[in-house]
Order: sequence, then structure tokens, then C-alpha cells
Amino acid sequence: MRSVLISGASIAGPALAYWLHRHGFAPTVVERAPAPRPGGQAIDIRGVALDVVERMGLLERVREMRTRMRGMSVLDGDGNEVFRSTEMTLSSGRLDSDDIEVLRDDLTSLLYEHTRDDVEYVFGDSVTGLTQDEHGVRVEFANAEPRTFDLVVGADGLHSAVRRLAFGPESEFLRHLGTYIAIFGTDNILDLDNWQIWVRHNTREGVGYAVYPARDNTELRVTLGFRSEPLDYDYRDVDQQKRIMAEQLADLGWETPRLLAAMHDSTGFFFDAMAQIHMDRWSTGRVTLVGDAGYCPSPLSGQGTSLALVGAYVLADELRAAAGDHESAFQRYEERMRPFVTLNQALATDYPQGETPEEATAHAKNAISLDR
Repeated sequence: MRSVLISGASIAGPALAYWLHRHGFAPTVVERAPAPRPGGQAIDIRGVALDVVERMGLLERVREMRTRMRGMSVLDGDGNEVFRSTEMTLSSGRLDSDDIEVLRDDLTSLLYEHTRDDVEYVFGDSVTGLTQDEHGVRVEFANAEPRTFDLVVGADGLHSAVRRLAFGPESEFLRHLGTYIAIFGTDNILDLDNWQIWVRHNTREGVGYAVYPARDNTELRVTLGFRSEPLDYDYRDVDQQKRIMAEQLADLGWETPRLLAAMHDSTGFFFDAMAQIHMDRWSTGRVTLVGDAGYCPSPLSGQGTSLALVGAYVLADELRAAAGDHESAFQRYEERMRPFVTLNQALATDYPQGETPEEATAHAKNAISLDR
């Protein structure tokens, strides 16, 4: 039984742990947060990723978790409705689609619940050092004593520590897409009833936000955004990040002042650039990457969750088939996944002037086979 350390307990990490355990490996998942992370936006499970969820035996439970939007309105910067639809929303596409939109924290909680009895989870710790030799990888942790594993997988997101330690500085791989977003949750202070609202600035393209209810209309999830070249800010200073966002959206009308006030009081706040990760290779020796750590497509693609689920499945499948030859497994994993990743990353970059055509998304989300 080969030991595998997985850094990151969001989506790719627990999904990979599930498949590795099923194939006879001994996975350990380390996560910097003290528990599965709460909060986050609505995310999409599309195309072949739904087949992965079905093979995990979770499709019906995921369907029960799906968001229940009845439609959406688009407002101008003064709060005037300029468009509405009861057929689709900008976050999830057509409401009659087989694709499933769920809250990120609902999916991460489900994956953790589905794996915690079979997988070792170490919360409140992180990887700080990696040393490889012909026998394994010696891993140093921020808190725990060092341990040696046969393999190490970085599933720790856009700002992956494993990627930095094994491949080099983040700046070599990150491509800024010219947008910053913030995400937070609050009470349903707008009394929205399964209805999504998008507010767009009248003169500044790319400035605005989306707000939609969650948890049977008891909560709101809010995603704020603005266009900008890379900013110099302290990623640890949440108050500074809130000020940046408030300044950018201050001249929007409608309910913007109430939402910005709620943002200032929120505790589950996330702020980051929309960016992609592009690498010539995802593996070095006994270390490899999966999901956003290796090939983040950005939320602008709508495919980050699907790439994470499919990547986890394919990586575990190749490790199973290689019967101990991790170099061959990593090579086959990249050969299978790279065309799929390329198509899905392009969804965020090929249509800068408008919404992604449905046919482009339909092609990209199904452009891989789960069978070898």
C-alpha cells in the first residue's frame, strides 16, 4: 500500500483521496484551515465531471444540494432593470440544463463526509518543505513532525505551497486576467426569493456584482468585482481588501451601500485576482499537482470545479494502472488531461467581449473520456 500526501482539503484533494483509497493507496490529506472551509460562491459541476460524481455514488445527493434559482435580473448602475430571464442565470447557464450548481462549502463538506472514515485528515497544518530521494518524499510541516510519503500531490489551489516548493515561484506560472473579485456571505437583507441579481456599472466595464440567496433564502452570497492591473496589497490584511473593494464600487446605486456595509461586517470574506496557472509540466519526481494548483482556469471559466473532479479521477486512475510506476502514471495523467485543461481555460480568455457561447462550453465540458 503506497502512501500519498495530499495538500488541500477543498475539492480536488478529498476527491483524489477517495479514488486513491478505493484503488488501494493510503492517502493523507493536510489542510491549513482548522476544518473544512465554510463560505464561498456557487460553483458548477458540468459534463464529464457529473460522471465522476456519479461513479463516487454522490450524484443524487449533489442534485439535492443544487441551487434553486427561478431566474435573474440584470440592473444598471442606478438600479434599473435592463434584462431579466426565467430560463437562465449568468452563474450557472440554462436552468433546464443537466449541469448542477451548488454552494462550494456544501460540496466540500459532502466530500469530506464521504471520505473521513477512510482517509487520514490533518487540519490546522501545512507543508513547509519537500525533500525527494529514490525512496520517497520527506515532508516538513508547520506544526507536525516531518514524515515521509511515497508520493506528494499539491491540491492546494491557486497559491499552492506544494507548487512553490517543488517547481518555483508563483510568478513563473500565474497569468493575471485583469479582474479582482471578493466573495462573502450575509443574511438575506434583500429578501430575495430564489432570484439572482447582477448589477453593472454604467460606464466602467467589468465593475459590478452578483447577489443571490442560499440556504432556503435565509442567506445571501455576494460576488463583487472590478477590472484592474495587478495590485500591490497585503493578502493577510482583510480590512485593506475590503477597503479596496468598497472604493471600487462606491458609486454604484441600488442596494450597494447596504451590501458594502454587510461586507465590512462579514467574517467569511475572500479576495483575490482572477488568474490562471499555466505550466509546461505538472509533475517533478514524486510530486505532482491537481486542480487549481496545476491548471487553475479561474472562476471566469466556470470550470474550476469540474477540472478538479476530473483531474482527481484521472490521476488516481493512472496511478492504479501504473502498478507502482509513478513516473509513467504522471506522464499519462498529463497526456489525458492537458487537452481538456486547454479547452476549459480558453473559456475564460477567448470571449473577452461577451458571454461564452453555449456550444463552446458544451464542447469543453465533455472533451475527455473517463475510460482509458
